[in-house]
Amino acid sequence: MTTINPWINFNGNALEAFTFYKSVFGGEFKKVMRFKDLASPEFSVAKNEENKIMLITLPIGKTNMLMANDVPEFMGRVNENENRSKISISAESKAEADKLFNGLSAGGNVEMPMGDGPFGSYMGMFRDKYGIEWIIEFPLNA
Repeated sequence: MTTINPWINFNGNALEAFTFYKSVFGGEFKKVMRFKDLASPEFSVAKNEENKIMLITLPIGKTNMLMANDVPEFMGRVNENENRSKISISAESKAEADKLFNGLSAGGNVEMPMGDGPFGSYMGMFRDKYGIEWIIEFPLNA
């Protein structure tokens, strides 16, 4: 089975964001690697970057994984207002959709509150407090 695992870049607050996501989705981090974990003579890591996240993963549901890292300063900052992509979550019930929407949108900006959407689904859209855009939906004709 093919799965899609979103990978998000952060400007040094990946652990904070993922701790928030974990509080909504539940579960435990599958992996947390810091840049210092990969440091070697061939791959030097600046002192101010060594505790930043190289990879963090949080299982979502049975087969999906939400993944992220902090972008090292030498690569430049991530555009936190980028709007070319959204993470879409298909819930198993309206109640789960509401729980995810209310949890993830806390402190963010709601673009479309939960309600009957144009594609035969119950859905809503928002940008969370970390600037990540989400669509939460429950297919009504499933």
